[in-house]
Amino acid sequence: MTAPAILTHVLAAAPLSPDRDAAREWAERELSDPRYAAAEPNLLDRAARAVVEFVGGLFNGQLTGDWGPVAAIVVAVIVAVLIVAGLLVWGRPRRSARLPALTTPLFGDADARTAADLRRDAAAAASAGEWNDAIVLRFRALARGLAERTLVEVSAGTTVHGFARRAALVFPAESQRMDAAAAAFDDVRYLRRPGSETAYRAISALDDDLARARPALAGVS
Repeated sequence: MTAPAILTHVLAAAPLSPDRDAAREWAERELSDPRYAAAEPNLLDRAARAVVEFVGGLFNGQLTGDWGPVAAIVVAVIVAVLIVAGLLVWGRPRRSARLPALTTPLFGDADARTAADLRRDAAAAASAGEWNDAIVLRFRALARGLAERTLVEVSAGTTVHGFARRAALVFPAESQRMDAAAAAFDDVRYLRRPGSETAYRAISALDDDLARARPALAGVS
């Protein structure tokens, strides 16, 4: 028998439609090929697909049954966790108000102390009866306090009387007291006149009153 005749005989004898067992065997043999195993989604792929389908259902309104309330709770918890994590990492939002540099000279002298520091040092000088120092320190505390509140700007060239005029624009009712406090500062700081407890108490009272008063105009420069 020739080769073409043998091939024709074999094809004629082979079944065109395999039975159930043969078909299963062929399928198992085909699927055992490594190509199919590599194409199968792994656990991470299936988890990611589940999350995507869940979130998509939230926005598409396709969740049914009891999933609606559960989804809302889940989303609320996630948002709350993200907010708390953000606060822990970045902290609370800071005020955008510009605070003055503590190294700004106060009436010709570089002084890095805060208003609270200057008030404390003024009180110590007053306790020791050093009224000149007490007056100078308390007036500086008054000026630094208004600068820290960004009510009156104190620049390198600001004089005590120039500061008093600026402060009077913010607190018009205290104009005369501001002029008197500036004059007392000038007397002991530049004119070398002896200070007094009365002058110190007046400046201290003015500083305390301004700390509690509501400004009429903010941000005067």
